[in-house]
Amino acid sequence: MPTILIVPGWRDSGPAHWQSLWAERLLGAVRVQQDDWVSPTREAWVRSIGQTILAQPGPVVVVAHSLGCIATTHLPPEAVARIQGALLVAPADPERRAALADFAPVPYQKLPYRNVLVASSNDPYCPVRLAGAYARAWGSELVRLQDAGHINVDSGHGAWPLGLALLQSLMGDAGLHFKTPMAQTQDTLETA
Repeated sequence: MPTILIVPGWRDSGPAHWQSLWAERLLGAVRVQQDDWVSPTREAWVRSIGQTILAQPGPVVVVAHSLGCIATTHLPPEAVARIQGALLVAPADPERRAALADFAPVPYQKLPYRNVLVASSNDPYCPVRLAGAYARAWGSELVRLQDAGHINVDSGHGAWPLGLALLQSLMGDAGLHFKTPMAQTQDTLETA
């Protein structure tokens, strides 16, 4: 069974964010920790993600949000080789945001694993056209949400059942297993 690797973005994901809820409730999920969530550097973030991937006993499915998506595309080959799939949600635009400039330029090559990029038509941190360009370059399956903001707590995304269904599609036969009951989410997955 692949390990679900939660990769938060700039400033981390707070306790009500879907990434935090999933990290608490999905059996075997591992959350990447960064030494500095506020002033990120590409070298440190990529190293931390890579080390966390390589510390797992087998393949991983990455669940990245915002700057976590961009950091994931910068991973070295030995970490990339362990990725079975990736859910890349609301990628950041480091080329237009000074605090994230160390992550630019964004790699524009096909990722060697199945990945789903979820973008919003009104994301304030990444225009949907840019997210579409990322998806084309990375070989992503693009899921475009209408008026979903940055797909975080501020835009009304709590446990985010649609995201869990997309994650389920990347898990293959292993499926998703929960530590704590998620009745509404379970019902959503069973009808998806």
